[in-house]
Parts: sequence; C-alpha cells; structure tokens
Amino acid sequence: MAQCITCGTELHPERAKKYNYCMARECQEKNAKGLTMVAIGMNKAADEIMILDEHTQEDMASGKYRDQRRGSFGTSTPASAPAAPPAAGSAARPARAAQPQPARRSAAPKPAPAAPAPARRSWTERQERLALIYNQQGLRPDEIADKLGVSTYTATQIVLAARNRAQG
Repeated sequence: MAQCITCGTELHPERAKKYNYCMARECQEKNAKGLTMVAIGMNKAADEIMILDEHTQEDMASGKYRDQRRGSFGTSTPASAPAAPPAAGSAARPARAAQPQPARRSAAPKPAPAAPAPARRSWTERQERLALIYNQQGLRPDEIADKLGVSTYTATQIVLAARNRAQG
C-alpha cells in the first residue's frame, strides 16, 4: 500500500495513482506544486490554455502556436528595406529621351518646413511597460487599451513609440 511521503499515512489506491502525498493540509502545503499555464490561442469566444510541459514547449518552439496577428501590429522584427531602383541602362525599362520642359515662373525659394515638435506623451512609464508586456503576450491594441484605461489609439501609440525608441 502506498504511503504519504510527508506524514506516512496510507494513501487511497486511486489517489496513489497520481499523487504521493495525502490530503492533510500540511502535506498539501508542502507537496502541492502549481502548474504553469500558457495561453496559446485567444479570440472573442474563448481562450485556449494549456499546461506548459515539455510537449507544449516543443510545439511552441516549432512554431505550431504562432500568433497570426503579430504581422499587422507591433512586430518585433524590423520592416524590410525598400527595393533599390534598377541600375542605369537596365533592361527593366527602356530609357526615354528628355522632353523639353515648359518655362516656369521663378518664385522665391520656400523655407524648409520646420521639424515637427515631439508629441507630448499622454501616458506614464508604468503604462508603457505594461503595454509592451501585453503586446508581447499577443494582446490586440483594443485589449491593451481596456487594461490600461486609455483609448485604442493611445495604446497603439504607446507600443509604437516604445519600439521606435528601442530601435533608434
């Protein structure tokens, strides 16, 4: 007969199939271990949550549970560089002869536009840290906004501003 590893009392045969400790409060406090849960899918109807074990970790590492929203908001990879124009003499487009331009009136040169003043931040450092954490967890801007008590626009601006600062 199986016995509790803490107090030595006999375990019920059905309990002994899964556990090596009894239901006494002291034994529960000493031996019960919490499970790590991971949300692998979220939508309006329900969240899909699994126990994080070796199998789930392997599936996550292989990309089985990738977040399809990451491509449209708050991606952590830099955007691809624009394509370079084709080289002169390239066969992609034949060169055209220069067309004569009509005469234009000369006007006084316009001053260069002044650089826009940096936008005033309407959020706190704490809100920014939380927004980034929520974004890394895969929450959408409207979900982040609800948690932080700000507008969806502000939640988007928080995440984008923080990411721009990190890349710069």
